[in-house]
Amino acid sequence: MTTAALVLSGGESSRFGGFPKALLPLGERTAVQRIVELCLERAFDPLVLVVGAHPGPIAREVRGLPVEVVDADRWREGRTASMQAGLEAIPEDRDVLFWPVDHPFVAGRTVDTLLAARVPDLLSVWWIPTYEGRGGHPVLWRSTMRRDLLELRSDAPIRSLLPEFGPQVARIPVDDPGVVQHVDTPEEFRTAFDGWRAREVD
Repeated sequence: MTTAALVLSGGESSRFGGFPKALLPLGERTAVQRIVELCLERAFDPLVLVVGAHPGPIAREVRGLPVEVVDADRWREGRTASMQAGLEAIPEDRDVLFWPVDHPFVAGRTVDTLLAARVPDLLSVWWIPTYEGRGGHPVLWRSTMRRDLLELRSDAPIRSLLPEFGPQVARIPVDDPGVVQHVDTPEEFRTAFDGWRAREVD
């Protein structure tokens, strides 16, 4: 089953003083490089990277890689507007892995778990990884969600669609704190980075 990946990196990182979270150092790679490499290893097609506030520096991180970079003109309207810009670049028949760059510490095996959970599940259209009962990212969407995602108001959070799909939302427990480590401040990044290095996962 061909699946696309949509990596979101359109925000201005205001709580990081304007430093793009995509460029945060994770060892010898940046956050966006790590996410993109994990996606390429799993042959997502296409692999779309959405940029917005910092297009040049982030695009340079994936230069030479088979990544389609989409410049979200409406990134100021919020995450949903940037997501929609990326989704427009993906064929209508593709399921989509949606991965915000502010969750850079997710283990590759978690992506594999989401993809495997989809195979026998004919009911669900939205798979969310959970850690200790908390939902996180990345998430996996069926192609049938495309219209709802594109019609969502640009200022409405994506999670506002959850009640509409009810039992078609599958929550998948994973042993991976990276799915709930939303890196929003330098302090959160340092704490998450130390835990990631201690786990020695990739």
